[in-house]
Amino acid sequence: MSKAILLINLGTPDAPDKKPVRRYLRQFLNDPFVIDMSRIARLLLVNLIIIPFRVGKSTKLYKRLWTDSGSPILLHLENLRERLQSALGKSHPVYAAMRYGNPSIQSVLSAIDQSGVEEVLVLPLFPQYASSTTGSIVHTVQKYQKKLQHIREIKFIRQFYDDPGFIHAFCKRIAGYQPETFDHIIFSCHSLPERHVQRIHPDQGVPGCACEQNMPVYGKECYKATSYQTARLIAGALNLSQNHYTVAFQSRFARKWIGPFTEDVVIQLAKEGKSRVLVVAPSFVADCLETIVEIGQDYRELFIRHGGKELLMCESLNAEEEWVEAVKMLVETR
Repeated sequence: MSKAILLINLGTPDAPDKKPVRRYLRQFLNDPFVIDMSRIARLLLVNLIIIPFRVGKSTKLYKRLWTDSGSPILLHLENLRERLQSALGKSHPVYAAMRYGNPSIQSVLSAIDQSGVEEVLVLPLFPQYASSTTGSIVHTVQKYQKKLQHIREIKFIRQFYDDPGFIHAFCKRIAGYQPETFDHIIFSCHSLPERHVQRIHPDQGVPGCACEQNMPVYGKECYKATSYQTARLIAGALNLSQNHYTVAFQSRFARKWIGPFTEDVVIQLAKEGKSRVLVVAPSFVADCLETIVEIGQDYRELFIRHGGKELLMCESLNAEEEWVEAVKMLVETR
């Protein structure tokens, strides 16, 4: 049976201009997996309030992110696809898509189907499972699967937060920054609404759950638990003591999101007299708006403004050799 690999990341506007940014935000924020409220309430909130007020600010952010070659997250995705294809050889064709924007999941699945492939292994590029990322991708792929003619089976790698190859690749990346020379390290993961965690273990509540301390029975399904576990595994491999690093969460949209919030940690470390801080984002495998602009630029300015001297953003895995090898092992063993 002929098999193909499909890599999927979050997405990007086609250009850093208002019209494509508005189109991207409309697709992204109207996803019920992202904003999980009743359809009518979501449509009113997103299209009449959030997008009109957010499109101008978001466009400015994307202009800061954009390079002469285009959107970094798209460039890294295509580079990863090419290098993985080279590593796997011709036996398994490798494709790439975005959940929002282009290349779309629908168009890429159609191309795979027309090629005669019968089985597809889908790898959402999110180490820790969350319904708003991997869950949305799984749902979308399965929706379009019904319209395909040749593809008989689609399988998913739902998460890889503790995969040895993934951990090794991040350790290699971090080691290049000489982490022992920094006063503190922040492992910054993307935040989510607290209710997403509460659904996994409603008896625990947030804050107050033990996810930051251990991996409980439900831990493998809990985004917060797997985020802390990834940080622990990386810190252990790098021989970092517990007081040398902090796990925090960035890109929050409201108060009742998973914390502690990275921006608050950055300010606190500066006020404590920490001079040099390294930030690692282990919930991102490709550099994007959140790593390049939010951490690398805005949090850096925040740290210096409150008395710190140097805050560096550790580059993500992108299409580095160790990461390509890790993805190769993931798809071969799954």
